Amino acid sequence: MPEGEGAATDAVYAEQDSRRKKIKELIDQLKSPYLDTRWRAAESLGIVGDQIAVEPLIDALRDPYVDVAWLAAKSLGSIGDTRAFEPLLQGLKSPEKWLRVGSTIGLGRLGDRRGVEPLVAVLKDGKRQVRQFAAWALGNIGDKRALGPLSELLQDTEASVREAAELAIRIIHQKAGEPDPHQASGEANPDH
Repeated sequence: MPEGEGAATDAVYAEQDSRRKKIKELIDQLKSPYLDTRWRAAESLGIVGDQIAVEPLIDALRDPYVDVAWLAAKSLGSIGDTRAFEPLLQGLKSPEKWLRVGSTIGLGRLGDRRGVEPLVAVLKDGKRQVRQFAAWALGNIGDKRALGPLSELLQDTEASVREAAELAIRIIHQKAGEPDPHQASGEANPDH
């Protein structure tokens, strides 16, 4: 082995070992008696993005505090493991607004087209933030089946929801390689 190669290999193993220890530490922190420790761990696990954290984050969706559960939902989407799909769908049915928001974000980040119909149903949620992030999620998934329901959302009473729907429609058209419907119809684009 050429000189220096062994040291480089050792450094890679040391880095991997350090990462594994950090992930295990964060997973252990999900069970902390302290709320702020649990929500920080849930958020950090999404940033680290390792699949080892999927099952513990799924368990964290049932945390008694929504502060932890909604961040766990978002983090599950960031990791991108399909094991999170069904638990995130369940989160859409929560009475907690923020868990529904986190679940829409998680599903949007997953990008799984199976989430289109459940997310379309959430576009009628009574809470503005849920509708807004459901529109974002549908845009991120990019499935044309969402275009009709998103178009209906352009009449929402909340400006942030209308803007999210408009952006989602543009993104879906862009992902399909189609022109922006507002520019194609000759409408002025107020954002430019």
